[in-house]
Amino acid sequence: MIELSDYPLAISQAAQRIAELDYELSAMRQLINAFEGRADMMVAASSQLRNEVQRRARRFELLQFNQEYQKALDLLTQLNTEKANAIAYLEYLRNQFSVAKLEARLAIAQQLAGLEARELVGF
Repeated sequence: MIELSDYPLAISQAAQRIAELDYELSAMRQLINAFEGRADMMVAASSQLRNEVQRRARRFELLQFNQEYQKALDLLTQLNTEKANAIAYLEYLRNQFSVAKLEARLAIAQQLAGLEARELVGF
C-alpha cells in the first residue's frame, strides 16, 4: 500500500507514462503513413495497373509483404494496449488516492469524536 503522501508522485509518473506512449504512438503512426505513402507512390507510378481495383490490390500486396510495415503495425497494436493499461493504472491510482484520503479523514473524525466524548465524561 502506498503512503498517502506518495500518491501525487505516483499519479504524476503514471500520467507521464501515458504522455510518453502518446508520443511513441504518434511516431509509429507517422512511420506507418510513410510506408503507405511509398506504396501509394509505387502504385501511382505503375502504368500496368488500369483500374482502381488493381491499384488497391497492388497497394495491399506491397504493404502485406513489407516486413517493416508489418512490424510497425504490430508495435502500434502493442503500444495501444500498453496505453490502455497505463490509463487503467492511472485511474486505479487516482481511485486509491481518493480512498486513502477518505480513510484519513475518517480516522481524524473518529479521533475528534473520541476527544469530544472524553471531554464530556470529564477526562
